[in-house]
Amino acid sequence: MSYLEYKVQTVPTGVRKILYANWALVLLLTAVASVGFLMLYSVAGGNIERWAEPQMKRFALGLVVMMIIGMVPIWFWRSMSGLAYLGALGLLVLVELVGEIGMGAQRWIDIGPLRLQPSELMKISLVMMLAAYYDWLPLSKVSRPLWVLPPVILTLIPTALVLKQPDLGTAILLIAGGGIVMFCAGVSWWYFIAVVAAGAGLVYAVFASRGTDWQLIKDYQFRRIDTFLDPSTDPLGAGYHITQSKIALGSGGWSGKGFMQGTQSRLNFLPEKHTDFIFTTLAEEFGFLGAFSLLTLYGLIILFCIVSAMGNKDRYGALLTLGVAATLFLFFAVNMSMVMGLAPVVGVPLPLVSYGGSAMLVLLAAFGLVQSAHIHRPRSR
Repeated sequence: MSYLEYKVQTVPTGVRKILYANWALVLLLTAVASVGFLMLYSVAGGNIERWAEPQMKRFALGLVVMMIIGMVPIWFWRSMSGLAYLGALGLLVLVELVGEIGMGAQRWIDIGPLRLQPSELMKISLVMMLAAYYDWLPLSKVSRPLWVLPPVILTLIPTALVLKQPDLGTAILLIAGGGIVMFCAGVSWWYFIAVVAAGAGLVYAVFASRGTDWQLIKDYQFRRIDTFLDPSTDPLGAGYHITQSKIALGSGGWSGKGFMQGTQSRLNFLPEKHTDFIFTTLAEEFGFLGAFSLLTLYGLIILFCIVSAMGNKDRYGALLTLGVAATLFLFFAVNMSMVMGLAPVVGVPLPLVSYGGSAMLVLLAAFGLVQSAHIHRPRSR
C-alpha cells in the first residue's frame, strides 16, 4: 500500500467515499449535459427560460440524486434489485389501467406535478435485476438452458407491456439491454446466434402480417419503416421528419453554420428539434466537428465505465456498471442512427441532451448506481 493509499484509508468513511467517487465520470456527464443546455438555448431562439433553464434544474437535481445513490453501499442496491424490478413492472401495468395518453401513446402516469414514464425506470430496473440474478447464479450454470430461461422471461414481460403502449423504441432498448447483460455474464454465443435467427424470422413475420387480421405492429410503425427504406415516397408526410433531418445534417458540413445560425431549426423546418432531433441541430450549427466531439464524450463515459467494471471484483457491481454503460450506448446509438436515416424513427431521446425530465433523472440515478459500485468495490488493504 502506497503512502497516499494509506492516508486515504485513515480519513473518515464519509470523506473517503467522496474521494473514491469517479469524478472524471461526473465531469464527462456534466460536459454532455452542457452541450444539451447550449443546444436547447439555441433552438429556443436565445430564450433560456423555455427549455434550457428547466433542463439545468433537472440536471442539478439529478447530480444530487446520483451522488446520494453513490454513497449508499452496493450491497443495499443488490438487495433492492428484485423490489425495483417488481415496482417498475407494477407501474407498467398501472400505465395500462390509468396511464395518460399523449401523441397516440399511453406511456405516462401523472403523480401530482410529476409526469412519470415507467418504461424509463424499467430500463435500469431490468439491468439491476439481471445483474443480481447472475451474481447469485454460479458460473457453471450460466449457459444451461434451464438457467437461461429466467432472464429471458424477465426481459420479455416488460417488453410486451411496453410494446402494448405502443413504444417500439423502448422495447428494442429493453431487449438489447437485457441481451448485453446476459452476454457480459458469460451466456454462450449459441443462444445469441439463435436469437438473431429468430429475429430474422420475426422481421419476415412482421412484413408478412401487414394488412392481415393478425398484423403484429401498428400502421404508423409500418409507415416509419417505409419512410426509413425510402423517405422520398412521402416527403411532406411520413418522410418529412427524416428528410428535413438529413438536410440539416448535410448542410452543417465540416465546422457548421455557427451557433444559433442553423436555418432548419431557426425556421422550424426541423421537427421535434428540442427532443428526438436535437442532434441534427448540433450537426447543423457545429458540423462534423461538433457532432464528433459529442460522440467522443459519450465514448469516454462508456470507456470509464468499462475500466471501472474490469477493476471491480464484485460481480454484481461489474455487471451493473456494464449494463448501465450499455443502456447509454443504446440510447445515443439508436437516436443518432434514427436522425441520420440509418434506422427507423422510433422516438428515442439523445441522453442528457434532449429535453425531458424522466429520461434524464433516471439515467443520472443509474450512474449513481455506477458510482456506488465504483466507490464500494473491494480494495486491497
